[in-house]
Amino acid sequence: MNIKELIQETKQRIEDIQIETAKELEEFRLKFLTKKGELTELFNAFKEIPNEEKREVGQLLNQLKQSAQGKFDERKEVVEESVGEEVKYDKTLPGVNVSQGSRHPLSIVQNNMIDIFKQMGFSISEGPEIEDDWHNFSALNFPENHPARDMQDTFFIDKDISLRTHTSSVQVRVMENEDPPIRTISPGRVYRNEAISARSNSFFHQIEGLYIDEGVSFADLKQTLFLFVQQFFGEKTKVRFRPSYFPFTEPSAEMDIYLGTATEEDYRLTKGTGWLEILGCGMVDVNVLKNCGIDTEKYSGFAFGMGVERIAMFQYGIKDIRTLFENDIRFLEQFKSLG
Repeated sequence: MNIKELIQETKQRIEDIQIETAKELEEFRLKFLTKKGELTELFNAFKEIPNEEKREVGQLLNQLKQSAQGKFDERKEVVEESVGEEVKYDKTLPGVNVSQGSRHPLSIVQNNMIDIFKQMGFSISEGPEIEDDWHNFSALNFPENHPARDMQDTFFIDKDISLRTHTSSVQVRVMENEDPPIRTISPGRVYRNEAISARSNSFFHQIEGLYIDEGVSFADLKQTLFLFVQQFFGEKTKVRFRPSYFPFTEPSAEMDIYLGTATEEDYRLTKGTGWLEILGCGMVDVNVLKNCGIDTEKYSGFAFGMGVERIAMFQYGIKDIRTLFENDIRFLEQFKSLG
């Protein structure tokens, strides 16, 4: 059999070979396309033929090589895709365990608190975390020499610009832009220039409430907060109000819930009194209403504010407030069932 016949016979065998698997693809490459393959042997034989035949035979060899290489490349792409699909869609393989996330304990507590007040008819108001002096201090009846204006308590950005120290600034904006009746809560993050410890941080979360209408009294305030405590802490929770002072409310009070001293933890939390303070409240000072353009002859109102971290720490027995901001997955995984 001369070289032309060998080339034709080899070409026919290449066309007839079926390549469906990676093993068959590799066998094809070894048989025809390596240095020890059949095509290399044909090219070696090409050197021995007469010069007058080399042009014709050379063209036939090049066509044969292109045909073999083309088939290899085409089947390689098909085989690799089929292998990828086989791995990707093999239903016999074990499933991948997807880790379930959880809500942050602060989000859980804050959302529960918001839901309770929404059921009472309170809307939600939000505002900027960077505030001017008017909305953060002056409109809320803070005197020029009030300690809260000192650099020790407030993060000042400029002379009259600071990070808000409470979400009462949002209430000022609501009173300036809405006509009574107003019934709203203002959840959000606030900032205080305080030393970081197990019980305090330089930023935390508050929920503050505001209700302004005709004939609003301190009795309305007490009943609203008493209903909140029953819904959040339980119907049998005892409460008390103690006189206090805030520049923006008059009269002012702090509200406590009774834990007792039966356990060492309750004794520590309440400092031996059995009572735990959870929020501050009072009737909105007439000066604040006037500053915001509200008719004090016709309207009155109450306000209250509470820290979310303080309640979350009590609710879940968290002893160090810094734990809430470290994003330790081991800590957060404990709240999967509550999210």
